[in-house]
Amino acid sequence: MKTGRNASRRRSPRVAAGTGASTGEYYAAHYQAYHAETFHVAPWPFLGPFARRLSPGSRVMDIGCGSGRDLLWLKQQGFRVLGLERAPGLVELARRQAECDVIHGDFTLFDFTSIAVDALLMSGALVHVPHAELVSVLARILPALKPRPPHERARDSDPQGETGLIYLSLKEGRGRFKDARGRYFSLWTDADLGRIFKTLGLAVRHFRRAPSADGGGKMWLGYVLRLEARANALEGGVVSR
Repeated sequence: MKTGRNASRRRSPRVAAGTGASTGEYYAAHYQAYHAETFHVAPWPFLGPFARRLSPGSRVMDIGCGSGRDLLWLKQQGFRVLGLERAPGLVELARRQAECDVIHGDFTLFDFTSIAVDALLMSGALVHVPHAELVSVLARILPALKPRPPHERARDSDPQGETGLIYLSLKEGRGRFKDARGRYFSLWTDADLGRIFKTLGLAVRHFRRAPSADGGGKMWLGYVLRLEARANALEGGVVSR
């Protein structure tokens, strides 16, 4: 698996425009608290439909991997995993928890053409991205999907597993809000996301709407997507807010 780790070190992580510096600073300063709040959540209910579609041994990149909860779970399911995380403290926790390579980098700057994986995981990773930037952020990330040719996949125990898959989850609602911790969140409707998926050539393979596992009352929209066609990288969004 190509990791592009050296490339990530040439870039200084930054906050995506419009998120506010306090959002990124929160995770850098409170990584231990974030780990304690999120690591215990069982991934199977939301990642199960994603994992079932992959061949054992598939290469999966977890973007915004936090402290490594989902990396560890995917590794335990037999996948080859790679993480990318911006907060230095979370990077170190993820490396220890999942015992895998975790790149210290910012997905708004990282060169994803240096990566070659079968599937991408973005579980809550893009919740802070402003509406107008989601298309361009996804367009930057998608080139990491480079499915293996059939003669390589033939070695898998289930060579018919799908490639070019993405798991993406975002909070449901309209507009943006700032929480008590100073973090900015973008809210989405299924209809708005559907238009973005169409723009990027992404087909919905599975959809799940479920309440937040932390009991906070927010609803999450979870998608298993498949990259059906390469779309031109677009600047800005396709939905006006």
